[in-house]
Amino acid sequence: MPAQYPFCAVVGSDDMTLALTLVAIDPLIGGVLVRGEKGTAKTTTVRGLAEVLPPVRAYDGDRFSIDPADPDAVSPDGPFGAVTPVVERPVRLVELPVGASDDRVTGSLKLDSALRDGRVELEPGLLARAHRGLLYVDEVNLLHDHLVDLLLDAAATGRVSIERDGVSAEHASRFVLIGTMNPEEGELRPQLLDRFGLTVEVAAPRDPALRVEVVRRRLAFDTDPEGFAGRWAAEQELLRTRLADAQGRVRDVVLDDETLTTIAEICAAFDVDGLRADLVTARTAAAHAAWQGRTQVTREDVRVAARLALPHRRRRNPFDEPGLDEDRLDDLLGSDEPDPGPDGPDDDGPGGDGGSDDSPPDGTPPETPPQESSESPDDERRPAPAGAGSVASAGEPSRARLLVVRGTGEGQSGRRSRARTAQGRVAGVRHDGEPTGRLHLPATIAAAAPHQLARRGLVDGRGLALDISDVRRAETVGQESNLVLLCVDASGSMAARRRMEQVKTAVLSLLLDAYRRRDKVALVTFRQHDAEIVLPPTGSVEVASRRLADLPAGGRTPLAEGLHRSAEVVRREALRDPSRRPLLVVVTDGRATSGPNALARAHHAARHVAAAGIQSVVVDCESGRFRLGLGVELATHLQAEHVPLGEVTADGLTGVVHAATAPREGVA
Repeated sequence: MPAQYPFCAVVGSDDMTLALTLVAIDPLIGGVLVRGEKGTAKTTTVRGLAEVLPPVRAYDGDRFSIDPADPDAVSPDGPFGAVTPVVERPVRLVELPVGASDDRVTGSLKLDSALRDGRVELEPGLLARAHRGLLYVDEVNLLHDHLVDLLLDAAATGRVSIERDGVSAEHASRFVLIGTMNPEEGELRPQLLDRFGLTVEVAAPRDPALRVEVVRRRLAFDTDPEGFAGRWAAEQELLRTRLADAQGRVRDVVLDDETLTTIAEICAAFDVDGLRADLVTARTAAAHAAWQGRTQVTREDVRVAARLALPHRRRRNPFDEPGLDEDRLDDLLGSDEPDPGPDGPDDDGPGGDGGSDDSPPDGTPPETPPQESSESPDDERRPAPAGAGSVASAGEPSRARLLVVRGTGEGQSGRRSRARTAQGRVAGVRHDGEPTGRLHLPATIAAAAPHQLARRGLVDGRGLALDISDVRRAETVGQESNLVLLCVDASGSMAARRRMEQVKTAVLSLLLDAYRRRDKVALVTFRQHDAEIVLPPTGSVEVASRRLADLPAGGRTPLAEGLHRSAEVVRREALRDPSRRPLLVVVTDGRATSGPNALARAHHAARHVAAAGIQSVVVDCESGRFRLGLGVELATHLQAEHVPLGEVTADGLTGVVHAATAPREGVA
């Protein structure tokens, strides 16, 4: 087995190593989510953690690793008696691929044994291997929804239930969940985010000397992995011993009423959701005290715990920046200096300086104060002069109208358009010889029934005799995620402050809807004489919202260029992800004023987009008493659905319905 990069050799990621150390001391903390840009040693650090964890005891040959010291533990491989040998084995680090199948994750039942012999044989999955160990999901934000549901069930119950065609089995599965993600590639579902006890933000160090040390160690490891690991073996063993001592000490740590009250006051002051934050903070503070060699929790323990346990629980929507106001946290903890205690070291993590008072801030940018506006209501009707650029802020997003791609696709599981997916409602039976997919048991039995006499299965009492040719798979229909490409008009006709605020609010609502439906998003804007790809296709609506906030408006309207650039984005993305169907949302008033024959060129570009098979929606921003109807005309050329700007959000739709159903004046 190739040498693993030593955990003790990781530098520049003190918060990450400290958080991983604390969940190793008390797995009930609930795991760690590591957020950060690519190339910051997230995966290397997680893999190195397993090397320093104390071994666990298990029955020899038990694939489900139950604890011999737990009299209530039951293994599907059991029962085990007093004569069964007990062995020590290393803690497992099980990696869960984002594209894994359900059977690979939860395990599967051997169907032929169940049908022929009435005997349940369970093939362990990844959750069984992770029991009493670490379950690592790289790019956890890209995990399919059905796998997220499986993880949530296992994390909540500590057990895995396998149901397959009327036959069921279950086993214990308690693990430390560790996830790493790059926020630019998409956000995490709130339900799964809440299951992570701690979260840390990592970034490449800005200190040149520290960067040099990181590179020096990595080059040395790549040149001679065995030799490099050997030079760190003594420190690795010391860390392993210290972890084992802390695991034994954490049960003796005292959490008195004053400490619990302080934790409750902090959680209430930061307005976190639910009570899980209080529990996690308390457990983390106790684990930190045990790591420091103490049995009494201090203010510094609570401070470290709150800094790791609360930032991701304060987010109300995907546009909120994660982070914690540490000055406010210090005010809540009081001004007394923390007492580290005489019986414990001062260092926090394996590197010796993690979590110290002079640790770098969590990376949360300072809030930008709102800009005062002296514009009069007439500014809404007065466009900005050509060449000018003004920036308007957006209002609060609300529930958006559902926009879907027509037909049935075959893209990744999501929540927008109809598609043939691995999960969903059974809509038919297929017999294509493919080994994957849900088994359709009634159809399989029906296919095998006419052959039983020839096979002499039921005749000889051997049970149902099956052949591979009998297998029928269920054709399931669910929902897929799509590429939602927003093509936004930022020209002078949109630059009136009130109108641009409405446009940005509507686009923000569409982005929030895309986040909830697990879509990819992209943003193209057009103004002056050209169109710009502000945001290439990504899963991060947080990044899209930041780009939208800085979007200036003003100048002429190059509508044709915006449509051509949007078609180019769709074409390129189809090469990378051909199964993901696009939905083009054009946000404009339909005007075209850039260059000769601008409107004719725009309509020609629209017909080109329609001919390419790109399904579109036109969000018509035209307002006022006298309207030209150019948005409707554009939608006709695009063969697109036409939606007035006021009907994009739920609030707008409600207003339209109320206006349509209100009794007209003078009508009885």
